[in-house]
Amino acid sequence: MPECEYCGASHDSEEAHLKHLKAEHADELGPIDKRRVGDVGGDEGGLPTGPLALGVVLLLSIGIVGYVVFIAGGSGADGIGQAGSDHYHGTMEMTVLGEDVDFSQNQYQVQDQRFHFEGGEGTQWHAHATGVTFEYGMEALGFEVDRSPYTLVYEGETYVDGEGYEVVFEINGEAVTDLEYTLQEGDSVRIVVREA
Repeated sequence: MPECEYCGASHDSEEAHLKHLKAEHADELGPIDKRRVGDVGGDEGGLPTGPLALGVVLLLSIGIVGYVVFIAGGSGADGIGQAGSDHYHGTMEMTVLGEDVDFSQNQYQVQDQRFHFEGGEGTQWHAHATGVTFEYGMEALGFEVDRSPYTLVYEGETYVDGEGYEVVFEINGEAVTDLEYTLQEGDSVRIVVREA
């Protein structure tokens, strides 16, 4: 037989005891007794803290995963590793209609965390991730490339091999046969566009 701690009354069941607490001692109940009688709201604003805390934890978890995958450079569909997962270098020269592209310009300096030029220097590229491909590197620098036929989009102009232009993509003196070629330490990239 449950006994009331507030007035000493005895009850036949726990349910009868809780009804008594709610009816006779609602203003005297502590937080535990309030929860027991179903009066969770009381002066605490009426929000259940369990589901609210779970919702906050879930939102934070989704936010952290989203940051790692989409912002911090987690390996995604492109197959490139996270920024900082590797560090290697090579050289690059690019000439478009007789003008050398100056990679020391700000637009090519650390605009992408995984592939860029840095330190105001414009001949040595830096890859800071595993699996950086030729195509990814070009896109990271702001160029669009295609292979069949060789196509380069540079400063808003599209140059297509065989359509009034000769377009050359080479790595280490060999024609690029696969845009998904994974760049290696010491690779020398050469891109040339000239009138045919």
